[in-house]
Amino acid sequence: MQHTDDDEQYEQDSSMNSDDNESGTPVCPDYHQLLKLAQAKMPYGKYAGRYLVDLPESYVVWLSRKGFPQDELGDMLRTVYEIKMNGLEYLFEPLKGLQGK
Repeated sequence: MQHTDDDEQYEQDSSMNSDDNESGTPVCPDYHQLLKLAQAKMPYGKYAGRYLVDLPESYVVWLSRKGFPQDELGDMLRTVYEIKMNGLEYLFEPLKGLQGK
């Protein structure tokens, strides 16, 4: 594999190669998107009427394998999948009291 100047530039810019403890841009979740997701319910299937964020992880994984719908619901389910796979469910705890309002 040939080493190029672009490779060197990437290595210098890459946060993965940083010597300090700060890596990359901090994630700042969009409160309104999280609230919308926290209030969204599954419209059909075995868990119809359940909040998307409360769907069992095994069900969300199953949906991901089958293929998420190609619409807003699919986008929300993909987000729920990522949140569950990365252990970020705690992001919804402060929003649970706002569900259904």
